[in-house]
Amino acid sequence: MLMALFDGVSAAAGAARELHALGITHADLSVVSRDHQEESAIGRQIDASPGSEIEDSGTASRLGELGGYVLAAIAIGLPGTGAFVAAGPLAAELGEAAGHMAGDLKATLIKAGLPESEAEEWRAQVESGESILLGAHARTADSARVEAAMLRHSTGRVVVSEWGD
Repeated sequence: MLMALFDGVSAAAGAARELHALGITHADLSVVSRDHQEESAIGRQIDASPGSEIEDSGTASRLGELGGYVLAAIAIGLPGTGAFVAAGPLAAELGEAAGHMAGDLKATLIKAGLPESEAEEWRAQVESGESILLGAHARTADSARVEAAMLRHSTGRVVVSEWGD
């Protein structure tokens, strides 16, 4: 996994174009930004997936799923609200909140090799909306070329790490 910060959508899009040309697919390019809605919008724009595997922990996924079950149980007990509550905006917002509360971007960045102070700086830049984080799995592409493409558009540092749970 290679990760870098980008000053905005246009810089991230420039990197994404180069990465796609190198063979990085939609599934192997992830974007993390200040919230999941923005991640989805940027992901659609640059042909990348929202970065839940980077940003959110397994705990976050389980909490989001549990929240869905709780909402479904509430919906069963409240006549007339079932479809709205179980699949509507409330379910989406609660799932996102659980993901952000349990997700720990700083810990993930430290695990990837950033020193704690730099990981905190990157987390703060992403959460404030100042920067966008892209992560690329270089499964079929030459990682040196992927790193060079990211550097051309990034804020200046690419973190290269082995990715695994």
